[in-house]
Amino acid sequence: MVRDQSLGPIQDPLEMNETLENVISKLSASQTYKDQFTRAFGSAEITSEKMSLAMEQFMNSIVSYQSKYDEFLKDSTVFNESEKRGRDLFFGEYNQFFPEESGADCAHCHSGANFENDKYANNGLDKDGEFKDDGREKVTKDSRDKAAFKITSLRNIAITAPYMHDGRFQTLEEVVNHYNNGLKASASLDPALEQTRGTGLRLTAQDKEDLINFLKTLTDNNLTSDPKYASPF
Repeated sequence: MVRDQSLGPIQDPLEMNETLENVISKLSASQTYKDQFTRAFGSAEITSEKMSLAMEQFMNSIVSYQSKYDEFLKDSTVFNESEKRGRDLFFGEYNQFFPEESGADCAHCHSGANFENDKYANNGLDKDGEFKDDGREKVTKDSRDKAAFKITSLRNIAITAPYMHDGRFQTLEEVVNHYNNGLKASASLDPALEQTRGTGLRLTAQDKEDLINFLKTLTDNNLTSDPKYASPF
């Protein structure tokens, strides 16, 4: 749950590389934070549980729903021709036998209101034997989960580089090229991606441009400029 996840980055050596005890000590030395905890919890005592509850509520308040795509769904705006084609490609299914009707098959994983499916997948970044991170297999101990990572939401994807679990891609162009013809074979590769690996998605330069233009319609500029989410420091 979000509450548990909120404490992870604090302790992760690749992120804040801190301890909860040290963070509590720092916050407890600040009258400003003690006052804030009193307002929220009725007590100035700072604990990791209270920290997680506060961060959970904050993260749950961050909801993207005012992108151009959302306005398009409400008939409040229109897409240009490139965005329309990109939308068709995004939601169009891969068709090996009828290339002219084949889409980019993105919605297989990135579907629903948040453009994700709450699942994990190996998306073909590395071959067997080349994995630097075993992903979900670390938790499940199931070899079918090797190199599988949480499928992310695509909302605001155009402004959230770098991409992939290890940040290896800096641009959406690199991401699209990977799915178009860069998938690497492995035993745990997602079956839907394996289906496309032999031929690739056959996207033209124009297809790629249109697909990326559609992805840019998922940017919520109202959210990114909301002062509630600006740095308090």
